[in-house]
Amino acid sequence: MSPTWDEGDRPVAPPLGPLGCLRVAVRATALAVLVFGGLLVLLLLRLVERPLNGLHRPWTPHITQFVCRNAFRILGIRLRFSGTPMAHRGAVVANHSSWLDIFTLNARKRIYFVSKSEVAGWPGIGWLARATGTVFIDRTPAQARAQTALFRARLLAGHKLLFFPEGTSTDGLRVLPFKTTLFQSFFAPELKDRIWVQPVAVAYHAPAGLDRRFYGWWGDMDFGPHLLATLVPARQGHVDVRYCAPLRVSDFNDRKALAAACEEAVRSAHQTLIAEQDQRSGSQT
Repeated sequence: MSPTWDEGDRPVAPPLGPLGCLRVAVRATALAVLVFGGLLVLLLLRLVERPLNGLHRPWTPHITQFVCRNAFRILGIRLRFSGTPMAHRGAVVANHSSWLDIFTLNARKRIYFVSKSEVAGWPGIGWLARATGTVFIDRTPAQARAQTALFRARLLAGHKLLFFPEGTSTDGLRVLPFKTTLFQSFFAPELKDRIWVQPVAVAYHAPAGLDRRFYGWWGDMDFGPHLLATLVPARQGHVDVRYCAPLRVSDFNDRKALAAACEEAVRSAHQTLIAEQDQRSGSQT
């Protein structure tokens, strides 16, 4: 299991107050209806989609995208995208800051997350992950061959698999060194010449006056209190997503070279997004 990143103190949650309580109640109710209503529709549609299309999912990913885009409307968090999602077969790698990444990265392009096997057993979250086509993996050498076969089937079916090479979430202000293990699967003979990897940078910008790390979720933070704090602000912040140029796997000698190139692209784009927001904030003061 990857160690959990943990550094520094925790951001102070915004004061609740009567209006804050009302916003939390309204937003939480709307989110629950959206997420679980969307899940019900997805599961019913999957009953027809699975026997007709097998691994291919021509319909249900649109429900996931609809839910994720509208979750941000309910929260009041603005989404800004730059760059172009790749049309090639392959995988997507991104930095990891928060549980919000699930909604952020699903909002524009259909993707399927790669997650550690323990998540499948988590109450609620595991059920949602399975329903939306998450690929569960066991990061042990004994499972390497089975994992490669699973990746091959999903990638060649046209699924965009997304994983977080940092192996843990952070406070959103940094990008940690990328772990290279999962990149090895892309160098299987039947995949190497057929797939690409697209680096994606995600940068969260806190509501005005709050800690810059406000949307970050790391260390031993509990999900419930963090969700509650996220629902409180009357004026929310926003999130920038930048799609970098996709990289052809066959252009690299090994997993370490590919992982290093992806890390450099994500780190550079992330730093640029943070700097651009700092400039905008400075020009408004």
